[in-house]
Amino acid sequence: MADKNRPKTIMSTEEIESFIKSFAQDICHQYSDLENIAIVGIQTGGAHLARRLADAIKTLTNHEINLGILDITLYRDDLALDKEQPLVKQTDLPFKISGKILILFDDVLYTGRTVRAALDAIIDFGRPKAIRLAVLIDRGLREFPIRPDYIGRYVKTEPDQKVHVCLTEEGFSEDKVLIEMGE
Repeated sequence: MADKNRPKTIMSTEEIESFIKSFAQDICHQYSDLENIAIVGIQTGGAHLARRLADAIKTLTNHEINLGILDITLYRDDLALDKEQPLVKQTDLPFKISGKILILFDDVLYTGRTVRAALDAIIDFGRPKAIRLAVLIDRGLREFPIRPDYIGRYVKTEPDQKVHVCLTEEGFSEDKVLIEMGE
């Protein structure tokens, strides 16, 4: 009998790769002018996935797409509740965002608070034409009215469960998504 508290794999390496490739194809099909498209990954997992998506688009089109990395730490609405100093990571938006269609990429969508913070951060850099949201995992349980445009997988979860996106860029031996079943 399997241990119910043991993390369960809900997405494999192959499924993650398949989503990235499919998503790249969708973007190339939907947007004929890739010059006006930019991908922005939310630190940390979303940044890795955004790089992979940019590489997949380059493989398909031989076009280098604008890629940015966004840290939302200082935009979080729970910053004052945290007793420890937050670890601020790098934001790198090496292109003008005004007038561009941004594809905002995060690894897991849960309450919507991270995405809300990302939207606030982006607006401080300019006024994009549109922002589309892509997530690898949508676990539901939203607290803000935020809906992704692109989803790798929807997984119905409970508040006490945890979803872990394990990527090789973070030192894991393979890519996978795990869920801890909670108490």
